[in-house]
Parts: sequence; C-alpha cells; structure tokens
Amino acid sequence: MAHSFVDRNRLWSRLNDAVAKHGEPLPTPLMVVDLDAFDANAADLVRRAGGKPVRVASKSLRVPALVSRALAHEGFGGVLAYTLREALWLHEQEISDDVLVAYPTVDLGAIARLVGSPSAAAHVTLMVDDVAQLDVIDSVRSSRAVPVRVAIEIDAGLRIGGQHVGPKRSPLYDPAPVVALARAIESRGGFRLVGAMTYEGQVAGLADDLPAQRARSMVVRRLKSASMSQLEVRRREIAAALAEVTELEFWNAGGSGSVEASASDPVVTEVAAGSGLLVPTLFDHYQSFRPRPASFFGLPVVRRPSPQVATVHGGGLVASGPAGADRLPTPWAPAGLHLTGLEGAGEVQTPLTGHAAALLAIGDLVWFRHAKSGEPFEHTNTVHLLAGEAFVDEVPSYRGHGLAF
Repeated sequence: MAHSFVDRNRLWSRLNDAVAKHGEPLPTPLMVVDLDAFDANAADLVRRAGGKPVRVASKSLRVPALVSRALAHEGFGGVLAYTLREALWLHEQEISDDVLVAYPTVDLGAIARLVGSPSAAAHVTLMVDDVAQLDVIDSVRSSRAVPVRVAIEIDAGLRIGGQHVGPKRSPLYDPAPVVALARAIESRGGFRLVGAMTYEGQVAGLADDLPAQRARSMVVRRLKSASMSQLEVRRREIAAALAEVTELEFWNAGGSGSVEASASDPVVTEVAAGSGLLVPTLFDHYQSFRPRPASFFGLPVVRRPSPQVATVHGGGLVASGPAGADRLPTPWAPAGLHLTGLEGAGEVQTPLTGHAAALLAIGDLVWFRHAKSGEPFEHTNTVHLLAGEAFVDEVPSYRGHGLAF
C-alpha cells in the first residue's frame, strides 16, 4: 500500500508538535510509538484471527508496557518470548502467566531458575525439536519433582521440486519423527508435552504486493498458497498422529503476515503476531492487511553540507536478515527524503537528499521508520507514547530496565 506524501507530512507536523508541547528537551534518537495506530493494528489482528487468540510475539516489541497493552486487548492471550530469561522476567513481573519460548534454549543458568521455581515451571513452556535439548535440561536439575512444560516445533516450510522454501528451523517435518520425539518426552518423566508450533515464515514474513514488482509478487502469492495448502494437510496428519500419544493444550502457528491463513486451519488453536502491531517497513506491502505504521524514531539535522543535502546525527539502525537496501531505515517524515548511495545510514551521521532536504534547518527533526519491529528499541532506554497530538507517557524498553536478552 502506498502512503501519501500528504499523510506523511501531516505525521511530521503531529510528531514535531508533540515534541514542542513536551516542554523539556528530548534526547535522540527519539523513539515514539503512536498508540492510536498501535490500538487500531491490535484490533485488526484480532479481526483477522477470526476468534482464535493472538499470542503476542515479544521479540517484535521489546517494551514491556507495549506487551501489556497488547495483552489488554480482548482477543490477545499469552506471550511468545524469544529467550528463556525473558520469559522468566515476564512471569516474575506478572506481565503474563502464559509464556511460550519460541526457540530451544541451552542457557543453563536460566534453565536452573526455571526448574527451581514451581511457579515459573507451571507458566513457562520451552520449545524443543531434538532429544538432545531434553538432555540439556536434565543436566541441570537434580530431581524431576517439578515437570517442565515443552512444546514441539515442527518445520512449516514448503517442499517443492526437491527444494525447501521457508525458515531453517526445526529438523522435524514428517509425522514419524514428530511422534518419536513426543513418545520420548512422554516416556522420559519430568516433562509434559503441552503444545506444538508451526511457523510458516515463508508466508508470514514475505511481502506479496510490492509496487513495481508485479511478477515477483505473483510468484510469492503462488508460493504462499501452495505452502498453506501443503501445510494444512501435513498439520492434520501430524495432529492425528500426536493425538495417539497425548492431548495437546495448544497448536501455535503463523505471524503477522499470515494471521488469516493460519487461523483458518482447524488444527491451529492460536496465532502469533507482533510486527503487525508496529508495522515496520518490511510489512508495508501485503495483500492481507492495511499497514498503519506505529513506530518512528526522530533524528536531528546537524549539518547542511549543501543546499540539497541535510545531514542528521546517527541513523545506522540496520535490520537483521539478508543484507540489502530493504534492511536500512527509511526517512519517512517529511516525505521526499532519501538516503545516499555512498553513505547510506551511518552510525554517527546520515546525509539525506531529495526535495524536502532543502527545506530543513539545523535542529529540525527527521522521522524514520525501521525495517523490522522491536529491533530499534535495543538502541534506547525509553520510548515516548503518542496519543492524539501529545506524548502521554514515557516507558522503558528492555534496555531501559537493564535487560539484554
């Protein structure tokens, strides 16, 4: 979806007015979340989930107040955490009593804390896809008095023409090895198999409505359709096989870009979403939903090397993933600014060109959008929350809490 220059310039005025009304100088990079857009996005995710609960993917937020705000929306339930230490902290802070760790852990210190706390063990679920991960857990605890909740992650990729399309995650694909692991968990003692997870990243994380790339978008949509069709059959077969071993509490699937498709599968009991709350630039071009950007960071103009160039301080907040221009932050407001090919987004300075550059004065703020959700908050202690025309709160990120997960 294209965002009009008018809307972007209105946003520029709105953000700058909020800064001016604040009354006190604000340090940069100035991280802002627009609560109006955040809440609208939350409501849209619930609508798209069609009655199935949405589990908050905390990796895409990394601000406890925003995790809590999402959970306060009817239709959301539980957290999909990205490390065990994070999951333990969320439980200890009473932010959530249902935390699923999305990735296997070999953090012995965190595992020791989990197995040493009956309360944490009852509310945190670990992800496994290999018996060796069970061995790691058992190497820490001296008794099995407190059972450890585990879920099995199953590869959700597409197999086509002898190739695998999708994230390289679990080694488990066909029903037999999944059931073998489930039986190993059930017979081992000290573990409770409570769930399963299939993350179809090739559907949830790939834009399929790219402007000026109609042919590529069509190929992506066909791959997504084939992937979901194949996965629905495989999920049904695996679920039937697992039912012979145990009764699962939940089956987690999907992400912000695949909420409807994942939720429509009868096997799936819940979907995960996080990026859809803030909508970074990598989520701008999906057929399945209307993007409402909710996260921005402001940088001040500190130099005017020429009448056609304005240079801001900082800016090099580059997203993870395959290196490319789409991982760079986007100068968003005012509209009409561009990174330069020679310098890109720099750690200490970022030159900007385009017709709007001539209008900027030293001290003006330029507002950027990050390519991915959650990652920019690793670079700040606090986030300002915008409602209407004013900042209504300043809340700490994980980093602001002294946490680095």
